[in-house]
Amino acid sequence: MKMNSAQIQQTLHTLNAAQLNAEAIPAEHPMMSQLERLFGDHTYFLDSRGLNIVEPVEAGHVDGRVGVVVNLASWTDAKAESLQPHQPEPTETVVDLVADGRH
Repeated sequence: MKMNSAQIQQTLHTLNAAQLNAEAIPAEHPMMSQLERLFGDHTYFLDSRGLNIVEPVEAGHVDGRVGVVVNLASWTDAKAESLQPHQPEPTETVVDLVADGRH
């Protein structure tokens, strides 16, 4: 999913609170067209696990209000210089997508 600036900030806050050293990849980054071709139209995050997106959870009473971080590619070594794509793997990290109080 493409995220607005408040959702990006909330996701970064959640990832960094989990000590994952995250950053959002800017929409104007040269790699964005390749990422979108490979994985679709999303906001992308790099953290200590690798390349991630957030997908909304559409179960029960929280329809679209929370999202789960999904890892798309993992670092190939401890230096975090190269990513290896793999099947999307949902993580245990959940992000509140309406943290500003809107419902």
